[in-house]
Amino acid sequence: MSRKCQYGDMPKALPLLEDTSPICCDPLTDLQVISADDAMGLAQRLKALGDPTRIRLVSMLLTQPSQEACTCELAPLVGLSEPTVSHHLKQLLDVGLVTKARRGLNVYYRLEPQSVKALARVLDIDCC
Repeated sequence: MSRKCQYGDMPKALPLLEDTSPICCDPLTDLQVISADDAMGLAQRLKALGDPTRIRLVSMLLTQPSQEACTCELAPLVGLSEPTVSHHLKQLLDVGLVTKARRGLNVYYRLEPQSVKALARVLDIDCC
């Protein structure tokens, strides 16, 4: 008996990704089909970016000269509490889009440019 998805049902969660290395697969426009492993890695990273707050956080990190900011700096910019911002940044951390460093009581998150560029390369129709 199949159950139809109804309004309000939660979508099926993707499995957690432990591999935070940059995506190294060829652009999707190549003549070969993306491997299952590469597709899973790409899906996890896109899922992490599939939240408006996380997109804004990545955008804010991109505007910083060092592509780095403290949760205490980011929280007021997105209008959320520091714990909530930390949660969003942890999702980005878990898929390798950011790194973190503790300095005293503050945690600084830095964008991983190669990971972001790898996502763009995979999705770029005119790549290569």
